[in-house]
Parts: sequence; structure tokens; C-alpha cells
Amino acid sequence: MGSQSHGELTFESGERRSWRFPQPSGGTADQGGQKRKGVGHVFADREVLDAEQLHIALLEIEDEIHWDAATTLESAQRYERQARLLGDELLVTRARLCQVNMRMRAGDVAEAAQRMWQIHRWAVDNNARQLTARTHLVWAAIHRHLGDAAKSLDNAVRSVELLDETATGFMHIWHRAKLADSLAFAGSMEPARERFAQAERLTIELDRPFLRLYVLNNYAYSEHAAGNHELAAQVAVRLRALSAEHKFELDATVLDTIGAIEMSNGHYAEAEQTMQACIEKYSSFRRHDADAMPEYLLNLARAQRGLGAYERAQASLDESRRLCADRELGHFLVQTHQEQAELHAARGEFAEAYAAHKVFFAAYNRLQSRQREAQARTRQAMFETTEARKEAERFREQARRDPLTGLRNRRYLDEQLPRLIDTDPDVTVAIVDLDHFKRINDQLSHDVGDQVLVQVAKLLETELAAVSPDGFIARMGGEEFLMVLPGCPSSRAARELDEIRRTVGAYDWGDLTRGLPVTVSIGVAGLGEAESPTQPGLLSTADRNLYAAKHGGRDQVVSGVPGPDRTRSYRDRASAA
Repeated sequence: MGSQSHGELTFESGERRSWRFPQPSGGTADQGGQKRKGVGHVFADREVLDAEQLHIALLEIEDEIHWDAATTLESAQRYERQARLLGDELLVTRARLCQVNMRMRAGDVAEAAQRMWQIHRWAVDNNARQLTARTHLVWAAIHRHLGDAAKSLDNAVRSVELLDETATGFMHIWHRAKLADSLAFAGSMEPARERFAQAERLTIELDRPFLRLYVLNNYAYSEHAAGNHELAAQVAVRLRALSAEHKFELDATVLDTIGAIEMSNGHYAEAEQTMQACIEKYSSFRRHDADAMPEYLLNLARAQRGLGAYERAQASLDESRRLCADRELGHFLVQTHQEQAELHAARGEFAEAYAAHKVFFAAYNRLQSRQREAQARTRQAMFETTEARKEAERFREQARRDPLTGLRNRRYLDEQLPRLIDTDPDVTVAIVDLDHFKRINDQLSHDVGDQVLVQVAKLLETELAAVSPDGFIARMGGEEFLMVLPGCPSSRAARELDEIRRTVGAYDWGDLTRGLPVTVSIGVAGLGEAESPTQPGLLSTADRNLYAAKHGGRDQVVSGVPGPDRTRSYRDRASAA
């Protein structure tokens, strides 16, 4: 069949067709057939929603079926504005992801790809597991659009791996179904069948017969697209049986899938009836999908050609071609040229068939060129967004590094240490200060002083990695460093730091400092010894112990609770260096 999205149901997927069953009045039916009132799109445009109402409204977009992309996009934009008024970034980001999904449904993949990076990064940075799973499902669709089966599959796998007890029933089912779609797209039908079976079992366990139809529809389409026509027909039979059991009226999109399967098995009379029912059903809903009716008419023409009803086939094809031209649907217009050639050949009009084939071939080449350009634009948009994100991350990293030594800086310390104080009762800090550093600058040069600082930083960083792999060092300014040792009580830390002190003093400084020694004094403090369990309290205690180390002769480590003789801090006596 011609359309890539033909018959396949995709939510959070970015493809251009989704479907729904007739809904009872007065509410929105969920996937289990339950009626829910007062949620989602039934909110008045100017009604102010609280956080819980916004959560419910967004969940309806995320976990239910909406084929009117423009209306749903407007709703998601309205929800984003209200979420911003509430100051709830999670709701804001969910609303933005809903918008991306609707933009993909409308065919604007490049725009969707550009917007996705920031949404995905926020979800990851804020450990929003459910939202991250949904972003991976959209990424899978973006890469599928680009024809990258491997990346599509990788993201589909991640969208399932991230599911936990917080995920909705819809997500547990549909993410597995879309993983099956990605496996089928990659040509791995056997594992795809296993995932479709898993998804179907979940629809039964969770009593979601509507969603079971969706899963079966995509499974049937995947078998059909893979050329497994008999298996596809068996699944189509199950589709109809499930519909009859629950008295569901099959939507036009599902009927289109069944009609395609009937054609592939040579059942043209049944296919004609199915496609006529499909068109009638579509017309009764007064839907406005630009490409749906031309596609359905094209498939009807194919069925009628197979049946030998050439006049009916020509009439259906002419109407499809007219709609394609009116709506500028290049993809389907190319297919009408191909079908016209097939129809001429079936009637024995070989000269006309050859002429029509030439028209098809020229149109096909133009279409391929446009599609490559569109894919290139999407890839370029993704590349530019990726580069901008990497550049921002580089700037962020640079802002948290000391430019001379490459160590962390005070800004990084102020971000990380409060969290460790709140969560790790055994965190220890140590202020490290070079002894008589001013003498090195004055007697040698500031350039040599900088080289000494860089080498001391390397020694401290190397030694700390062996003692406390999760720790870090920050340069506080001048010749002063701060070492942070998570999960290392101060008594143990003091012993380890004394070894580090010895390592610095034993390093061969001769060539660099011309015989001037390089030693360090270290003041240590654990949370139990701090004046208060805060960053200022911890650093103040370490600073008083550093003063004691300086006052006691330098080149030593001092830890423990400062006594009466340690009432002054190192900063009170700047001349003590």
C-alpha cells in the first residue's frame, strides 16, 4: 500500500492518523469504555484550573485519542499558559510535550524535533520518569520519520524500560505496542509479535477492550506491511470478532486496514465493500483530515480494479486525484498516477499505461526530492538544537570550573554541598591551604606560583579519587582549596588527608621552585563537629581548624571540635600563611 501511516494507529507517535470510536454524550469515554465528566476539553476556555484539574486535563490528551490536532494543540497551549500562572514546571512541560505531539500529527516534524530537546532535557534533569518515558516514545517516531530504524527502536525500548508503578495503564499498554511497531519497522517481526502479545494481554488484564482493538489494528497492519498476508487476515478476523463482542463500531481507519488486508489476499469484492463502509463511516463523522478521504478513495479504486470493475475504479480514482490536487497532497497524488497506469494496463490500454507510468515516474522523483529535503531540514533542525544544547552544557560546565586548575569552583560547591549536608550525615570537608605561598610568588614569579597551584590541584584530585571516588575539590580562591568527602567520617578522613598532605610535601618540587618547599595545612570538619548542620557552620569549623594547623607550625592536619584555644578562624589572621 502507498501510505506509510496507512491504517496504523499512533498516539504520542507523530504520525498523521489516529482514530476513535463514537463517544457517549455528556463526557469523554476512556479506553475502558467508562464515561468521565468534567475533564480535558470540556473545561471552558476562560475557566481557571487548579493543579489537579490541569493534571486531569493533560492526562486526557496524553492517554486518550484525539484526531483533531488543531483543536487539541490549542487546548495544550491554553493549559501551558495556566500551568505557568501556577508556577508548576512539570505541568508546563507536559503541556509542551502534548503540543509537540500535535505538531507531529500535523506533519511539522522539524518544528517538533527542535522543541523536543528542551522538553526531554527538563524531564531527565528533574527525574520526571513518566514524562521521560513519553518523550522517548516521541523520539522513536521522529527517528522513524527519518527512516532511522535503529534509533527509533532504541528510543522505543527506553520508553518501555522507564515504565514503573507510576505509569498509567495506557502507557504500559501503548508503549509496548509502539515498541512492537518499531521492531516491525526494523524488520524484526518475531520479537514484534511477542510485544504485541504482551500489549494485548495487558489490555485484557486491565479491561481495556478499546485499546485492545488499537493494538490488534497495529499488529494486523505490521503483518500486512511485512508481506505476511495470511497472518494479517487472521488478526483482522480477531479485530472484527472483538468489535462484535463489545458492540464497537469500527472506525474508518480500522476499516481501511482491513480493506488493505483483504486486497492483499485477493478478496477484492470484500475489500470493495469494506472500503465503501470505511468512506461512509468517515463521512458520517465530518472529519477534516486532509489526506484521509483521498487515501480511502485510492484504496477503493485498487479494490475495484482487482475486481475488474474498471469504470467504478476510474470514477473512484478520478475523485481521489481531484481531492489530492485541491489539497496539494503530493504523496497521494503520485500514487494516483501509479494507479492510473495500473488501471490502463488492466484494461489493455498499454500505450496509455506507458504514458501514465512516465507521469508517475516523474512525479515520484519530484516527491522523493521533496521528501529528502524535508528530512534534511528535520535533521538540520535536530543538529542545530543538539549543538546549541551542547554549547549551553559547555558554558554551564565552564561556569562551574576554575579556569586555572580545572577544579570545581565556589559556584559548584554552593550547589552541591547543601544537598550533601541534607542527605549524608558522614560528609566531611577539609580546607587545604598552601604554606608560605606568598614567598613563592615574591621570590620566583606569579607564573611559577600558578604552576605550583596547578600541580597541587592535580595531586589533590588524584589522591582524593583513591580515597573518596564520589568526592570533589573546589578552588576557593588564591592558594586555598576545599575537599569534600561524602560518606567519610571525619576521623577516617583526617587519617586519609594526612597521607595526602605527606604526598604533596614529598613531591619533587626542585625544578619548579628552585629548592623552596611546598607544603599544605589542612583543617577538617565533619557534621558532628560543626557549629551548625549547615554549609556556613561546617566551613566555619574547618576554617578554625585550619587556623589551628597554621598556628601550630603548618604542614599538618587538624580535626575535631575546636576547643577554647581555637576561637579564631584562619581568615581572622590573614598573615598566618
